[in-house]
Amino acid sequence: MIRFSAVSKRYPGGYEALRGVTLEIGDGEMVAVTGHSGAGKSTLLKLAAGLERASNGSVVVNGQNLGALGETALAILRRRIGFVFQDHKLLFDRNAFENVALPLRIAGFPAAEAARRVRAALDKVGLLAREKTRPVALSGGEQQRLCIARAIVNRPSLLVADEPTGNLDDRATRGIFQLLREINAQGTSIIMATHNLELIRRNDFRTIEMNRGSVVYDSAEHAPPQEAMEL
Repeated sequence: MIRFSAVSKRYPGGYEALRGVTLEIGDGEMVAVTGHSGAGKSTLLKLAAGLERASNGSVVVNGQNLGALGETALAILRRRIGFVFQDHKLLFDRNAFENVALPLRIAGFPAAEAARRVRAALDKVGLLAREKTRPVALSGGEQQRLCIARAIVNRPSLLVADEPTGNLDDRATRGIFQLLREINAQGTSIIMATHNLELIRRNDFRTIEMNRGSVVYDSAEHAPPQEAMEL
């Protein structure tokens, strides 16, 4: 599904966000990426989702080298990837239905098919009864569920979630984690950046820890040390 080979990412000014990262994430995996702020988590996710390009090395997603794709081909590939962000990026002048429908309208889906998919996605996240509600009237947890509905409405093979529970209370956080696990159980690969180490410890999905742009621990390759994931 995803393969990073000696990937580095430098930003203007010389800041190196990733340094020689090599890893593979298989079809159907759910992977949590941890690390302190600035460790490179978000950059790793952006490269995996094709939102940015590597400075060195290669990123391959679904058999396609992202660095070799033109902008049109990259945009087509991104339609098969769902995105969930900590700050929601919802349109507050549109209701829940309209927010979830936006990716389908951009992709040119017929109205009837788009409506069917939107309501199925809203039902999946428990918001079907609130399809006419604007985001401002939803709780933080409901807003994040709405973001997830928008991310899965295209039925993506990969879901990328950057701190999806960062602004939520414990109850809402547990609900979002459970929802992501259910989506993963249906075959969608998920790569998620998170600071929530307690919930990671309670679950059995793969964990990658980053520090200063490098992968310093991968539970798929190593038995956890005594101090594993103590940041």
